[in-house]
Amino acid sequence: MNEQIQLLKISDNGRFIVKEDGTPFFWLGDTAWELFHKLNREEAEEYLSNRAKRRFNVIQAAALSEFEGITTENAYGRLPLLKNNLGEYDPTMPDLSGDYSYWDHVDFIVDKAAELGLYIGFLPTWGDKYNLAWGKGPVIFNKNNARIYGQWLGERYKDRANIIWILGGDRPLEKEEHYDIIRAMAEGLAQGDGGRHLITFHPPGGTSSSSFVHNEKWLSFNMIQSGHSFNVLNYIKVEEDYKLMPVKPVLDGEPCYEDHPINFKPENGYFNNFHVRRAAYWGVFAGGFGHTYGHHSIWSMTTKPTDYFILTWKEAIDRPGGNQMQYLRNLIESRPFLDRVPDQSILVNELPGLDHIRATRGKDYAFIYTPTGREFKVHMGKISGDRVIAHWYDPRSGEASYIGEYDNKGIVLFVPPSNGDGNDWVLVLDDSSKGFQKPGARR
Repeated sequence: MNEQIQLLKISDNGRFIVKEDGTPFFWLGDTAWELFHKLNREEAEEYLSNRAKRRFNVIQAAALSEFEGITTENAYGRLPLLKNNLGEYDPTMPDLSGDYSYWDHVDFIVDKAAELGLYIGFLPTWGDKYNLAWGKGPVIFNKNNARIYGQWLGERYKDRANIIWILGGDRPLEKEEHYDIIRAMAEGLAQGDGGRHLITFHPPGGTSSSSFVHNEKWLSFNMIQSGHSFNVLNYIKVEEDYKLMPVKPVLDGEPCYEDHPINFKPENGYFNNFHVRRAAYWGVFAGGFGHTYGHHSIWSMTTKPTDYFILTWKEAIDRPGGNQMQYLRNLIESRPFLDRVPDQSILVNELPGLDHIRATRGKDYAFIYTPTGREFKVHMGKISGDRVIAHWYDPRSGEASYIGEYDNKGIVLFVPPSNGDGNDWVLVLDDSSKGFQKPGARR
């Protein structure tokens, strides 16, 4: 569980993140936007320990959070900012007074995460603080105070290796002023931490950071929010970002949340573990360097359930979809992945819509994901070797079952063990001459 915390950087081919020593880093994120604001020390430790045991390695959290994060107190009765002489909360005036300030609590959580091998995807602010658009705000940022605040944060956390900066916060950049604020905050962060930490941008639903800031030099990688509408085909946006120039890594940083009302309406039902698995495998196999899971009651740190947030966060940390995310990480890490590429040419027919099949491969292996267990045909010869070993990998359990060996040529039909919604499978093909490691086995 205790993984070595190193600074992160972009891989030489521009497609992935690696640790400072070059070790590949598969981002498996969880969404905990209200973590700093709502949980006390004991609760934060309980949450972080649970996520580490489930092999998450990135926790996305906002310093100035959505739920009136600058106007309502944290678990210790503290606010993040002081008011200036105009009576406005001022991001250039962090409240550091007393024995245990708001920022001391943030420090505690960041450091506890590091002890557990977790990185913090650190949002300096939720987006309603620079572009109200919807929500409660208040808007407190301009380009001048954004730079100062960014520099202060960068300096405060420059020696913490487990920081990844995430700008934005679910709001669009609609005016030049908004671009100026985000650019200034990015520059401030880099000035403060010496450019040591990666920076991305969390966009509003249905969009990618590439729509706003792809060509900004400060943007280390693209983040998509595929969002919480039904039947979202997130592989399309990942594929689009994968093809952009200049090349930058991409991941879906906010897909549909488990137990989130579909289209934001409880009467439509709720996303389940199958929906979140499908988004994860589609996104990664389409070219994502990782993936972020989310649960509706965890990001909000809900303690009093309603028909909109149907569980407490303590109940939600044990939901099946969240537990099953580790099997995706296990699978990807069981094979070399710095040369992994999306490759739909493996498939004779990739199928449309919700039956869509997605393929990715390295030099000597291939993974093919079917969300509904439909049979499919494979063009062999796309990986090395005269013969290949085939397995079915179960995204629900992380178990692999042997199918057989095949000549690595021609077209072969594969029929998954079961079919229908919730019967998703991964076909794993390996060059038989490379030796054998069970798919999903921890290295």
